[in-house]
Amino acid sequence: MTSPYDIDEIFPGDLAASARLPRRQSGNSPQDLAVTLLADYTLRHRSWLPSGAIVALLAEAGVSPAGARTAISRLARRGAVEGQRDGRRSSYRLTVAAATFLAVGGSAIVAPGDAQPWDGRWTLIAFSLPQEEGTLRRGLRSQLRWMGYAPLYDGLWISPHDLGEKVRARLAELTLGTLTVFRARQVELDAAIRRNPIDAWDTAGIARQYEAFIERWGPALPRTLTGVEAVRARTEVMNTYRRLPVLDPHLPARLLPPGWLREPARDLFTAVYDGLAEAAENHVRAVASRHSGGDVTGIRAHTVADLASGFR
Repeated sequence: MTSPYDIDEIFPGDLAASARLPRRQSGNSPQDLAVTLLADYTLRHRSWLPSGAIVALLAEAGVSPAGARTAISRLARRGAVEGQRDGRRSSYRLTVAAATFLAVGGSAIVAPGDAQPWDGRWTLIAFSLPQEEGTLRRGLRSQLRWMGYAPLYDGLWISPHDLGEKVRARLAELTLGTLTVFRARQVELDAAIRRNPIDAWDTAGIARQYEAFIERWGPALPRTLTGVEAVRARTEVMNTYRRLPVLDPHLPARLLPPGWLREPARDLFTAVYDGLAEAAENHVRAVASRHSGGDVTGIRAHTVADLASGFR
């Protein structure tokens, strides 16, 4: 199955020819870092950033100037960013397609837990694809995981949530073989032959990811960081936290072990991400100004509340 750490699962990669965001590599790829920087500080207004500023900000994250320019060029070819020139200076911004999908993805990442009681029923999606259609199979699995489903068996994916309008619309857009969707309750069987639906998720592994996140960011919140360090820490906490809601798609509390750390992790992420927003924004604006010869408008470090609203 596709790794849940792929950016295509966090920000869907079905933009076709309009925009293809980079797949996550081990660690942080230059393209991935560039997308994160542009999203974190220019998404609301799709502001232009001088290419020199992007190169400088990536250099602060350990990317060589040549690697940064290559990343920008590849993102432009993918349709994720677009460029303009003013004399000898060039600038880039997110395309409409990329900005739209990043806003949708950001809203999903920071959405609070579902307060509605669970009715005990499961949504099941069964699909059939020829064995030779490996690429289509991986694409469909990626889409299902993005929508909060997990594989109970190879061709049977489940979710405890009802089939909402967004999921219905996305499924209607898929033309990847045959799908059957139904909603049902589990029938209790002998434990020797029964697989519990919650076992489709690695809850122990998810718990370890929450614990590691809280251990990394909990002891001393870096609210006093400024400049380069503020931007670096804010990028790191986003790149780490945004994987967690893909691993744990708001599973009902009654299915989970006691002391589940979803909300503590979300609260900690909010404290760090929002707490560093002003210092990081000031640094990004200063770097952009140095490379543009004047103030750059529209640079704003958005908050968790901005992400949750989808920038409406």
